[in-house]
Amino acid sequence: MTTIVAVKHNGKTAIAGDGQVTLSEKFIMKGSAHKVRRIFDDQVIIGFAGGVADAFTLQDWFEKKLKAYSGNLKRAAVELAQDWRKDPQLQKLEAMLIALDKNDLLLISGSGEVIEPDEDVIAIGSGGNFAQAAAIAMCRHAEDMSAEDIAREGIQIASGIDIFTNNNIISDKF
Repeated sequence: MTTIVAVKHNGKTAIAGDGQVTLSEKFIMKGSAHKVRRIFDDQVIIGFAGGVADAFTLQDWFEKKLKAYSGNLKRAAVELAQDWRKDPQLQKLEAMLIALDKNDLLLISGSGEVIEPDEDVIAIGSGGNFAQAAAIAMCRHAEDMSAEDIAREGIQIASGIDIFTNNNIISDKF
């Protein structure tokens, strides 16, 4: 369980995630996992929720798609989602991805969705709804906050509500 939130605000894009790894919804295995990482020669940032091994498999698959489509994030995301739905090995993966570059912000799921959010905020994971609601409110009413500050604060708020989210926050930005 985890929380990842990404925000586009004032021309900048940022993503943040907590560090909690929960085993079988019973106990906390680790509190400092890095679920936000740069791929494709640091041109794309991803955040993942779900099984770690599944997320790493998706990361590798997604990076291959980015290479095949010369870094075109939207095209690579659509191709990944199509493969994810069709390939029997990928269908078993239980994870979700948020991917962003300097221009685009996308959610990619195994059920074939590639979603570009209307509000320039997207979140996944157990505390995703809390983080997304908080980030949307901050985007609407806090012009002086940076995209990274909003993403980090969204995770901070979610960590106070969702037991599967901690406040060991990792963030990155463009």
